[in-house]
Amino acid sequence: LIGVNSPEADAEMAAIAVEVLTSLNFDGFKIAIGQVEFFRGIMESAAFSPASRDLLCNAIGKKDVSALRALLENEPIADAVKEELLALPRLFGGPEVLAEAERRVTNDRSRKALDNVAQVLDLLDIYGVSDYLTIDLGEIRGLDYYTGVTLEGFVGGIGEPVCSGGRYDNLTAHYGFPSPATGFAFNIMALLTAAEKRPDVAAGKTGDFLVFNAKEDRREALEIAKRLRKKGFTVARDIIRRSQNESLEYARKMNILHMIVIGADGCTDDHVYVVRVADKKGITVAKSDLCKKDFPLTFGPLQGD
Repeated sequence: LIGVNSPEADAEMAAIAVEVLTSLNFDGFKIAIGQVEFFRGIMESAAFSPASRDLLCNAIGKKDVSALRALLENEPIADAVKEELLALPRLFGGPEVLAEAERRVTNDRSRKALDNVAQVLDLLDIYGVSDYLTIDLGEIRGLDYYTGVTLEGFVGGIGEPVCSGGRYDNLTAHYGFPSPATGFAFNIMALLTAAEKRPDVAAGKTGDFLVFNAKEDRREALEIAKRLRKKGFTVARDIIRRSQNESLEYARKMNILHMIVIGADGCTDDHVYVVRVADKKGITVAKSDLCKKDFPLTFGPLQGD
Protein backbone atom coordinates (compact mmCIF):
# COMPACT_ATOMS: atom_id res chain seq x y z
CA LEU A 1 0.00 0.00 0.00
CA ILE A 2 1.88 3.04 -1.28
CA GLY A 3 1.24 6.69 -0.52
CA VAL A 4 -0.47 6.35 2.86
CA ASN A 5 1.36 7.08 6.10
CA SER A 6 -1.25 6.34 8.73
CA PRO A 7 -2.14 3.78 11.40
CA GLU A 8 -5.14 2.86 9.23
CA ALA A 9 -2.82 1.56 6.51
CA ASP A 10 -0.78 -0.51 8.96
CA ALA A 11 -3.95 -1.92 10.52
CA GLU A 12 -5.30 -2.80 7.08
CA MET A 13 -2.25 -4.99 6.37
CA ALA A 14 -2.65 -6.93 9.62
CA ALA A 15 -6.39 -7.31 9.06
CA ILE A 16 -5.80 -8.72 5.57
CA ALA A 17 -3.30 -11.21 6.98
CA VAL A 18 -5.90 -12.38 9.51
CA GLU A 19 -8.57 -12.64 6.82
CA VAL A 20 -6.37 -14.78 4.58
CA LEU A 21 -5.34 -17.16 7.36
CA THR A 22 -8.91 -17.58 8.59
CA SER A 23 -10.07 -18.24 5.02
CA LEU A 24 -7.46 -21.00 4.85
CA ASN A 25 -9.04 -22.52 7.98
CA PHE A 26 -6.03 -22.07 10.26
CA ASP A 27 -6.95 -22.03 13.93
CA GLY A 28 -4.96 -20.55 16.78
CA PHE A 29 -2.63 -18.48 14.62
CA LYS A 30 -1.17 -15.20 15.81
CA ILE A 31 -0.14 -11.98 14.09
CA ALA A 32 2.74 -10.43 16.04
CA ILE A 33 2.81 -6.63 15.90
CA GLY A 34 6.13 -4.87 16.46
CA GLN A 35 7.53 -1.36 16.06
CA VAL A 36 11.21 -0.90 15.17
CA GLU A 37 11.17 2.76 16.21
CA PHE A 38 10.70 1.66 19.80
CA PHE A 39 14.09 -0.08 19.71
CA ARG A 40 15.74 2.75 17.79
CA GLY A 41 14.64 5.20 20.44
CA ILE A 42 16.41 3.20 23.11
CA MET A 43 19.56 2.67 21.05
CA GLU A 44 20.06 6.29 20.02
CA SER A 45 20.69 7.29 23.65
CA ALA A 46 23.62 4.86 23.91
CA ALA A 47 26.86 4.92 21.92
CA PHE A 48 27.44 1.27 21.03
CA SER A 49 30.20 0.17 18.69
CA PRO A 50 28.99 -1.56 15.49
CA ALA A 51 30.25 -4.90 16.82
CA SER A 52 28.46 -4.47 20.16
CA ARG A 53 25.30 -3.36 18.41
CA ASP A 54 25.28 -6.50 16.26
CA LEU A 55 25.76 -8.75 19.29
CA LEU A 56 22.99 -6.96 21.18
CA CYS A 57 20.59 -7.25 18.24
CA ASN A 58 21.36 -10.95 17.94
CA ALA A 59 20.66 -11.57 21.65
CA ILE A 60 17.45 -9.52 21.57
CA GLY A 61 16.28 -11.26 18.40
CA LYS A 62 16.74 -14.63 20.09
CA LYS A 63 15.13 -13.33 23.30
CA ASP A 64 18.24 -14.48 25.14
CA VAL A 65 18.14 -12.43 28.35
CA SER A 66 21.23 -14.11 29.83
CA ALA A 67 23.38 -13.29 26.82
CA LEU A 68 21.97 -9.79 26.70
CA ARG A 69 22.76 -9.19 30.36
CA ALA A 70 26.33 -10.41 29.89
CA LEU A 71 26.84 -8.11 26.91
CA LEU A 72 25.52 -5.07 28.79
CA GLU A 73 27.61 -5.57 31.92
CA ASN A 74 30.67 -3.83 30.52
CA GLU A 75 28.93 -1.25 28.36
CA PRO A 76 29.38 2.36 29.61
CA ILE A 77 25.72 3.33 29.36
CA ALA A 78 23.12 4.51 31.84
CA ASP A 79 21.49 1.89 34.04
CA ALA A 80 18.07 3.02 32.83
CA VAL A 81 19.02 2.21 29.23
CA LYS A 82 20.35 -1.17 30.29
CA GLU A 83 17.04 -1.93 31.98
CA GLU A 84 15.13 -0.89 28.87
CA LEU A 85 17.20 -3.22 26.71
CA LEU A 86 16.93 -6.09 29.19
CA ALA A 87 13.16 -5.71 29.18
CA LEU A 88 12.87 -6.03 25.39
CA PRO A 89 12.80 -9.86 25.16
CA ARG A 90 9.99 -9.87 27.75
CA LEU A 91 7.86 -7.21 26.05
CA PHE A 92 5.78 -9.85 24.33
CA GLY A 93 2.12 -10.64 24.85
CA GLY A 94 -1.19 -8.82 25.08
CA PRO A 95 -2.18 -5.16 25.61
CA GLU A 96 -0.47 -5.17 29.01
CA VAL A 97 2.84 -5.08 27.13
CA LEU A 98 2.21 -1.49 26.07
CA ALA A 99 1.60 -0.43 29.67
CA GLU A 100 4.79 -2.16 30.81
CA ALA A 101 6.81 -0.56 28.00
CA GLU A 102 5.38 2.87 28.74
CA ARG A 103 6.40 2.48 32.38
CA ARG A 104 9.98 1.64 31.47
CA VAL A 105 10.75 3.86 28.49
CA THR A 106 12.67 7.12 29.01
CA ASN A 107 12.81 8.67 25.53
CA ASP A 108 10.29 10.44 23.31
CA ARG A 109 11.05 8.43 20.17
CA SER A 110 10.09 5.17 21.83
CA ARG A 111 6.99 6.75 23.41
CA LYS A 112 5.87 7.91 19.98
CA ALA A 113 6.33 4.36 18.69
CA LEU A 114 4.15 3.03 21.51
CA ASP A 115 1.45 5.55 20.68
CA ASN A 116 1.56 4.37 17.08
CA VAL A 117 1.15 0.72 18.08
CA ALA A 118 -1.76 1.64 20.37
CA GLN A 119 -3.53 3.41 17.49
CA VAL A 120 -3.05 0.41 15.21
CA LEU A 121 -4.38 -1.97 17.86
CA ASP A 122 -7.44 0.23 18.44
CA LEU A 123 -8.24 0.07 14.74
CA LEU A 124 -7.72 -3.69 14.64
CA ASP A 125 -10.15 -3.99 17.54
CA ILE A 126 -12.73 -2.28 15.32
CA TYR A 127 -11.93 -4.88 12.64
CA GLY A 128 -12.76 -7.52 15.25
CA VAL A 129 -9.44 -9.35 14.97
CA SER A 130 -7.88 -8.58 18.37
CA ASP A 131 -7.98 -12.23 19.44
CA TYR A 132 -5.50 -13.04 16.67
CA LEU A 133 -2.95 -10.43 17.73
CA THR A 134 0.05 -10.37 19.98
CA ILE A 135 2.54 -7.57 20.64
CA ASP A 136 6.28 -8.13 20.27
CA LEU A 137 8.33 -5.01 20.96
CA GLY A 138 11.48 -7.13 20.98
CA GLU A 139 11.04 -7.97 17.30
CA ILE A 140 13.84 -6.01 15.62
CA ARG A 141 14.32 -7.78 12.30
CA GLY A 142 14.87 -5.58 9.28
CA LEU A 143 16.20 -2.55 11.14
CA ASP A 144 17.82 -1.35 7.95
CA TYR A 145 14.59 -1.80 6.03
CA TYR A 146 11.50 -1.20 8.16
CA THR A 147 10.60 2.23 9.49
CA GLY A 148 7.65 1.61 11.80
CA VAL A 149 5.07 -1.07 12.55
CA THR A 150 6.02 -4.63 11.59
CA LEU A 151 3.98 -7.81 11.47
CA GLU A 152 4.66 -11.53 11.41
CA GLY A 153 2.14 -14.36 11.18
CA PHE A 154 2.65 -17.66 12.98
CA VAL A 155 0.65 -20.88 12.85
CA GLY A 156 1.11 -24.05 14.85
CA GLY A 157 3.40 -26.80 13.67
CA ILE A 158 6.25 -24.83 12.13
CA GLY A 159 8.91 -22.55 13.53
CA GLU A 160 8.97 -19.90 10.85
CA PRO A 161 6.51 -17.12 10.02
CA VAL A 162 3.98 -17.77 7.27
CA CYS A 163 3.82 -14.06 6.51
CA SER A 164 5.83 -10.97 7.35
CA GLY A 165 6.04 -7.32 6.48
CA GLY A 166 5.63 -3.84 7.81
CA ARG A 167 6.15 -0.18 7.09
CA TYR A 168 9.05 0.73 4.81
CA ASP A 169 8.73 4.43 4.05
CA ASN A 170 12.22 4.65 2.53
CA LEU A 171 11.84 1.84 0.04
CA THR A 172 10.29 3.57 -2.96
CA ALA A 173 12.88 6.38 -2.84
CA HIS A 174 15.43 3.85 -4.07
CA TYR A 175 13.37 3.63 -7.27
CA GLY A 176 13.04 7.38 -7.78
CA PHE A 177 9.65 7.81 -6.15
CA PRO A 178 9.80 8.79 -2.47
CA SER A 179 6.57 7.80 -0.78
CA PRO A 180 5.36 6.20 2.44
CA ALA A 181 4.53 2.54 2.04
CA THR A 182 3.51 -0.55 3.95
CA GLY A 183 2.93 -4.13 2.94
CA PHE A 184 3.54 -7.78 3.65
CA ALA A 185 4.00 -11.08 1.85
CA PHE A 186 3.07 -14.68 2.48
CA ASN A 187 5.68 -17.42 2.54
CA ILE A 188 3.90 -19.93 0.32
CA MET A 189 6.23 -22.81 1.17
CA ALA A 190 5.71 -22.21 4.89
CA LEU A 191 1.94 -22.11 4.36
CA LEU A 192 2.03 -25.41 2.50
CA THR A 193 4.13 -26.99 5.22
CA ALA A 194 1.79 -25.72 7.91
CA ALA A 195 -1.27 -26.94 6.02
CA GLU A 196 0.15 -30.43 5.65
CA LYS A 197 0.86 -30.68 9.37
CA ARG A 198 -2.76 -30.00 10.28
CA PRO A 199 -4.49 -33.23 11.28
CA ASP A 200 -7.81 -32.06 9.88
CA VAL A 201 -6.60 -31.18 6.39
CA ALA A 202 -8.98 -32.43 3.76
CA ALA A 203 -9.92 -31.12 0.37
CA GLY A 204 -13.44 -29.90 -0.12
CA LYS A 205 -13.65 -31.81 -3.40
CA THR A 206 -11.65 -34.37 -5.31
CA GLY A 207 -8.80 -33.48 -7.64
CA ASP A 208 -7.78 -35.45 -10.71
CA PHE A 209 -3.99 -35.48 -10.65
CA LEU A 210 -0.95 -34.65 -8.53
CA VAL A 211 2.20 -34.41 -10.64
CA PHE A 212 5.32 -35.79 -8.93
CA ASN A 213 8.56 -35.04 -10.74
CA ALA A 214 11.49 -37.38 -10.10
CA LYS A 215 13.66 -35.49 -12.57
CA GLU A 216 15.76 -32.38 -12.01
CA ASP A 217 14.29 -30.66 -15.08
CA ARG A 218 10.90 -29.10 -14.22
CA ARG A 219 9.84 -28.31 -17.78
CA GLU A 220 8.26 -31.68 -18.50
CA ALA A 221 6.16 -31.57 -15.32
CA LEU A 222 5.02 -28.04 -16.14
CA GLU A 223 4.09 -29.03 -19.69
CA ILE A 224 2.10 -32.11 -18.63
CA ALA A 225 0.23 -30.13 -15.98
CA LYS A 226 -0.53 -27.40 -18.51
CA ARG A 227 -1.85 -29.84 -21.12
CA LEU A 228 -4.02 -31.71 -18.62
CA ARG A 229 -5.54 -28.46 -17.35
CA LYS A 230 -6.38 -27.45 -20.90
CA LYS A 231 -8.28 -30.72 -21.22
CA GLY A 232 -10.36 -29.80 -18.18
CA PHE A 233 -8.61 -31.86 -15.50
CA THR A 234 -7.76 -30.46 -12.07
CA VAL A 235 -4.02 -30.74 -11.57
CA ALA A 236 -1.67 -29.93 -8.71
CA ARG A 237 2.12 -30.03 -8.91
CA ASP A 238 4.07 -31.23 -5.90
CA ILE A 239 6.70 -28.49 -5.59
CA ILE A 240 7.96 -29.56 -2.15
CA ARG A 241 10.99 -31.83 -2.24
CA ARG A 242 9.96 -35.11 -0.60
CA SER A 243 9.79 -38.82 -1.30
CA GLN A 244 7.30 -40.43 -3.65
CA ASN A 245 5.53 -42.14 -0.74
CA GLU A 246 5.25 -38.82 1.13
CA SER A 247 3.74 -37.21 -1.95
CA LEU A 248 1.32 -40.08 -2.30
CA GLU A 249 0.21 -39.56 1.30
CA TYR A 250 -0.24 -35.85 0.59
CA ALA A 251 -2.44 -36.72 -2.40
CA ARG A 252 -4.53 -39.00 -0.19
CA LYS A 253 -5.01 -36.26 2.41
CA MET A 254 -5.96 -33.73 -0.26
CA ASN A 255 -8.48 -36.10 -1.88
CA ILE A 256 -6.60 -36.32 -5.20
CA LEU A 257 -7.47 -39.38 -7.28
CA HIS A 258 -4.23 -40.06 -9.16
CA MET A 259 -0.53 -39.24 -8.93
CA ILE A 260 1.56 -38.95 -12.07
CA VAL A 261 5.22 -39.89 -11.57
CA ILE A 262 7.58 -38.38 -14.15
CA GLY A 263 10.92 -40.15 -14.40
CA ALA A 264 9.78 -43.29 -12.58
CA ASP A 265 12.07 -46.31 -12.57
CA GLY A 266 11.41 -48.51 -15.58
CA CYS A 267 9.59 -45.82 -17.57
CA THR A 268 10.86 -44.72 -20.96
CA ASP A 269 11.06 -40.99 -21.74
CA ASP A 270 7.72 -41.06 -23.57
CA HIS A 271 5.83 -42.70 -20.70
CA VAL A 272 4.81 -41.80 -17.16
CA TYR A 273 3.73 -43.91 -14.21
CA VAL A 274 0.20 -43.19 -12.95
CA VAL A 275 -0.76 -44.32 -9.45
CA ARG A 276 -4.31 -44.66 -8.21
CA VAL A 277 -4.08 -43.04 -4.81
CA ALA A 278 -6.85 -45.07 -3.17
CA ASP A 279 -4.96 -48.39 -3.33
CA LYS A 280 -1.54 -47.36 -4.71
CA LYS A 281 -1.99 -49.46 -7.86
CA GLY A 282 0.00 -48.10 -10.79
CA ILE A 283 0.14 -48.39 -14.56
CA THR A 284 2.52 -47.10 -17.22
CA VAL A 285 0.86 -44.69 -19.65
CA ALA A 286 2.14 -43.04 -22.80
CA LYS A 287 2.30 -39.27 -22.40
CA SER A 288 0.38 -38.81 -25.62
CA ASP A 289 -2.49 -40.94 -24.28
CA LEU A 290 -2.53 -39.36 -20.83
CA CYS A 291 -3.66 -36.00 -22.14
CA LYS A 292 -6.58 -37.41 -24.08
CA LYS A 293 -9.83 -36.43 -22.39
CA ASP A 294 -11.46 -39.78 -23.12
CA PHE A 295 -8.45 -42.00 -22.34
CA PRO A 296 -9.43 -44.64 -19.74
CA LEU A 297 -7.05 -45.22 -16.83
CA THR A 298 -7.54 -48.95 -16.24
CA PHE A 299 -6.21 -50.20 -12.91
CA GLY A 300 -8.58 -53.03 -12.17
CA PRO A 301 -11.10 -53.06 -9.30
CA LEU A 302 -10.31 -51.39 -5.99
CA GLN A 303 -9.55 -53.72 -3.12
CA GLY A 304 -12.82 -54.63 -1.46
CA ASP A 305 -14.91 -53.97 -4.60
